[in-house]
Amino acid sequence: MLIIPAIDIKGGKCVRLTQGRMDAETIYSENPLEVARKWEEGGAQLIHLVDLDGAIAGTPKNQEVIEKIVQSIKTPVEIGGGIRDLKVIKVYLSMKGVQRVIIGTIAQENPQLVESACKMFPGNIAVGIDAIDGIVATRGWVKVTQEKAVDLARRLEGLGVSCIIYTDISRDGMLTGPNVKATKEMAHAINIPVIASGGMSSVKDIESFKGVKLEGIIIGKALYTGAIDLQEAIEVAEGLCH
Repeated sequence: MLIIPAIDIKGGKCVRLTQGRMDAETIYSENPLEVARKWEEGGAQLIHLVDLDGAIAGTPKNQEVIEKIVQSIKTPVEIGGGIRDLKVIKVYLSMKGVQRVIIGTIAQENPQLVESACKMFPGNIAVGIDAIDGIVATRGWVKVTQEKAVDLARRLEGLGVSCIIYTDISRDGMLTGPNVKATKEMAHAINIPVIASGGMSSVKDIESFKGVKLEGIIIGKALYTGAIDLQEAIEVAEGLCH
């Protein structure tokens, strides 16, 4: 099970939001490159990059910073935020070191695009499903749909999606612990690998996923506040697999 540090970029800086609210941010670093290097040195095998401005605008806004990060580290990255057409997917995947891109909003609004992307870039397309009370939220978490997260995940079965990143928005950035029940339900409902995201507060939270079939866990705020030590988290996650 991978421990995946998150770097959320807003206005070129590394920030963390509370429950995805753009007006509730904490700036952790003016230099996301330094942060990426720190997580690489800490043993991360994959880094989760999000263009927050892009998620709201629907088009990449921090592409330059992301490109610099990718060029300055050897650790593979996955990128999300504002990826809503094949052209943007192609640009990101042409960058050396980008393992996959994460489609969010479009997966709910236009599953055909997901299918096309998976055919064009097999193994490189992940889908981010973000939910409030089990219901999918899109467009940078601003629009709450009528669809259940598990139902959307089931719709994606067989399209070639490499993994689903499942975020419980109410827990995100709150350090209150992940929604293990909902994540477990998601992992058991589908054959696509699942990555858990949102609310990680201590290494005990990693242990709470024991027995759940997960590809990885994304950790954000807890790494920045020091509530979780990256190397310890990696050791705990490795221990769960044995």
